[in-house]
Amino acid sequence: MLHVTSPQALTVDPTPRSIPWATCHVRAGISGFPSPAQDYDGGRIDLNEALIPRPTSTFMFTAEGDSMQAPDGAGIHGGDKLLVDRAIEARHGDIVVAVVDGELLVKELRHQDCPPALHSANPRHAPIPMHSADCQIWGVVTHIVRTVRR
Repeated sequence: MLHVTSPQALTVDPTPRSIPWATCHVRAGISGFPSPAQDYDGGRIDLNEALIPRPTSTFMFTAEGDSMQAPDGAGIHGGDKLLVDRAIEARHGDIVVAVVDGELLVKELRHQDCPPALHSANPRHAPIPMHSADCQIWGVVTHIVRTVRR
């Protein structure tokens, strides 16, 4: 089961803190050499503005467990930071934080052509039918932040 720790209210410092934004895309596969004349300067970006458009309704959680990690390693891993917006209405296919029997869980909401249920990416974890549990959607995951170098 992938749990989330207690939410941390985000306080967004109004002082812009921008970082350089490169205009080129980074490819995951080899497709030739980039032009040495390529311009990398795409201006600057403030991550607070880019990732948190609604600071009063956005919270950060830390994921724990493996239920949202797919067999191929994709998905949400324990330790990932989840930005969750409570102002967004959850739709089919959204990754959500839900309160299930008093416990915070992160799952995929599915309700198209089937009764509403919370699904894991890991097939070892069974779906949770929303009608059979004390279940409420808490918010929608909008971004996942993962540290790749420790």
